[in-house]
Amino acid sequence: MIVFKYIFWTLYRIWFYILVALPIIILFPVLLLSISKESWYPYFFKLARFWARFILVGMGFITKIEYLQKPVPKKSYMFIANHTSMVDIMLMLVTVKNPFVFVGKAELAKIPLFGFFYKRTCILVDRSSAKSRQAVFLRAQKRLKQGLSICIFPEGLVPEEHILLDEFKDGAFRLAINHKTPIVPITFLDNKQRFSYTFFSGGPGIMRAKMHQFIPTEKLTIEDTKTLNQKSREIILEELHSVIN
Repeated sequence: MIVFKYIFWTLYRIWFYILVALPIIILFPVLLLSISKESWYPYFFKLARFWARFILVGMGFITKIEYLQKPVPKKSYMFIANHTSMVDIMLMLVTVKNPFVFVGKAELAKIPLFGFFYKRTCILVDRSSAKSRQAVFLRAQKRLKQGLSICIFPEGLVPEEHILLDEFKDGAFRLAINHKTPIVPITFLDNKQRFSYTFFSGGPGIMRAKMHQFIPTEKLTIEDTKTLNQKSREIILEELHSVIN
């Protein structure tokens, strides 16, 4: 029985990478055209949402998304969520309809096919470099001024398996305050169970996301960064605890 589980998990991981690559290969000319002009990013975003849905369905994940508040079309937001899985990117794309730009680690740009588009459409950060972090801030500002939203996983990295929710970095909250952009906390409830970074684990099933009430930033100053950070983290942490209990 254990042998069959390991065989399943191995094939399941291979199947995931096939699903990631297949739409990119088929849609490559269209995807390439959609990123040829910065103003065409919303069209690329629609294709990315199709790609994400294709992967989640193909993996046998049944998404259930609860909205306590919904984003207004053509308005900018700062979307944040807990980071536990390789499918966090896909679930975020399915959960949010407003075109947004990911801020993510530069290492993902090395993934074949996926990395080609990732580095051309996302804001890459090398967290060990202060210069890189500053460049991220400027690029994110530019995208917000263009009317797009930003998505950041504020833990920075995927925490170790035993950590429910790591401490949040301040970058997303400083940016939101500077641009008076609402914070939208989102909790991913099942991603670690369904498809964590532990190779021999996971499987099909329900994958839930919950979009919480937005946190306004209009009246906040940069001195409120830590308070906004803690408030956002507490909302997500409380939801995670409610599921465990």
